[in-house]
Amino acid sequence: MTWGSSSTVQRSVVVVGIGPGDGSMVTLEALSVLSDVDAVVVFDKGGRASELADLRRDVLERARDGRPCRVIELDDGRRDEGLSYRDAVRDWHGSRVEALEQALLDEITDGERVALLVWGDPSLYDSTLRLLSELGSRGRVEVDVAVVPGVSSLQLLAARHAVPLHEVGGSLLITTGRRLREGLPAGVDDVVVFLDSECSFTGLRGAGWHIWWGAYLGMPHEHLVAGPVDEVAERIVSLRASLREHLGWIFDVYLLRRR
Repeated sequence: MTWGSSSTVQRSVVVVGIGPGDGSMVTLEALSVLSDVDAVVVFDKGGRASELADLRRDVLERARDGRPCRVIELDDGRRDEGLSYRDAVRDWHGSRVEALEQALLDEITDGERVALLVWGDPSLYDSTLRLLSELGSRGRVEVDVAVVPGVSSLQLLAARHAVPLHEVGGSLLITTGRRLREGLPAGVDDVVVFLDSECSFTGLRGAGWHIWWGAYLGMPHEHLVAGPVDEVAERIVSLRASLREHLGWIFDVYLLRRR
C-alpha cells in the first residue's frame, strides 16, 4: 500500500511486529525481512526502558547473524500530563511524525528499505501505522508500506494462563482501562484490557468477574496472577506497584470473564 501523493521523496518502509519480548517468539518472516533491510528506525524511550532497547538489539543480532545494521534512533518523547488525554496523545503523535519524516528525508537514500520495529503486533494498540498514514498525507514523503505481523501480548496472555479468550460462540471486547472505567456495554462477558495504569478492574469487585493478569509477558521477570477479582485484586495492585517501582516501567494486560 502506498500512502502520500505529489511527494518529492519516495521511501519503502516495512513495519515488523517483533512479539512481546521473547526473541524465540519472533517469526521466521520477521527475521527474514530484518536480515535484508538497509536500516532500522526505532523510537527510543531512553533510560525509562533500557531493557526494551536491549531486547530489540537481541532481535536484530539474531536476524542479522553478526552482520551490522544501521539503526536510527529517534527520541520518543513524553505525553504532556498537563493536557487532556486526547490532546496529549495528538501532540505526542505529531512530534513522532515530524521526527520520522525528517529521518526518512535526511538519513535514508533512494532505493533503501527501512524497517520500523513494533512490540507485539502492529495492528493492536500501536500507533505506527497511523503515524505512517499521517506522514504520507503531509506531502513530503511518499511511503510504500508493508507489514509483518507478530505475536501479541494478547495471544501470550491466553497461552500463559492456558485459557481461551472467549467462551464457545461468544464475543471478545478489547478495550482500555479508561474505557473500562466508563462502563461495559450490556451483554459483554469477556474483556481484554490494555493500557490500565489505574487498575480499573478493582471497580468490578462484587460483580462475579474472574481475572487473568500478566505483566512483562515473554520477559525474564514475567508475572502472572489469576483468580476471582474479589480475591486477587489487591494482590495485583500491590504487585504491580512494586514491579513498577523496582524496574522503572511496566507493561501489563489482563482478561476479564464474568462467571
